[in-house]
Amino acid sequence: MRKGMVGLVTVLFCGALLCGGCAKKEMVKAEEATVPPVTTEKPAATPSKPAPKEETVKEQPVQEAPTATGESTVKEQPTVIAATELEKVLFDFDSYTLSQTARDTLSKDAQWLEKNKQTKVQIEGHCDERGSDEYNLALGENRAKAAMKYLISLGVPASQLSVISFGKERPADPGHDEAAWAKNRRAEFVILK
Repeated sequence: MRKGMVGLVTVLFCGALLCGGCAKKEMVKAEEATVPPVTTEKPAATPSKPAPKEETVKEQPVQEAPTATGESTVKEQPTVIAATELEKVLFDFDSYTLSQTARDTLSKDAQWLEKNKQTKVQIEGHCDERGSDEYNLALGENRAKAAMKYLISLGVPASQLSVISFGKERPADPGHDEAAWAKNRRAEFVILK
C-alpha cells in the first residue's frame, strides 16, 4: 500500500511538472509582424525652395569629471556634416559586393575626396531589417569596408576614411517591403570636421 501511494504521488508530481512546465515563448505570426504602424499625420506640403545642399549638426561639448586639481576639462566633439556631396551606394540582399553602379558612384566620391584632402569621412554600413542583430552588424561593417577599400584603390588615403556599422538600427525607409529594404542596404558617408 505504501509503495503504491509513493508511486501515485510520483506520477502525479511528474504529471504536474509536464503540464505546468516552463513558460513558453509567445510566437507572432509573420502577417502580424509585417503590419506597418498606422499614422494620422498628413503629408507635408511640397517646399517652394530647393533644400540646402549641406546640413550642419553641431554637437555640444561634453563636460568631464573634475581633475585632481579641482578643475574640470571639456572635451570637444567633432562637428558632423551630412555628406550631400558624397553619394551613398546600395547593395544587393545579403551581399557586400560592389555593383558596377556602386563602383561608378564611388569613383565620383573619390574625385570629391581628392579635391577635399583635409576632410575626414566616416563610412556607415547599413542593412535591412531581416536577419539577426549580430549578423547585420557584421554585414554592415563588411559593406562599409568594401566601399573604403574601393576608395583606397582609387587613391583616397586610408587616413582620410573610417568605418562604422549600424546594422539594421538606422533604416533609411521604415517600410517592411522590398522597396524599403533595397533603400536600407547601403553605405553612407558622414563628413567629420
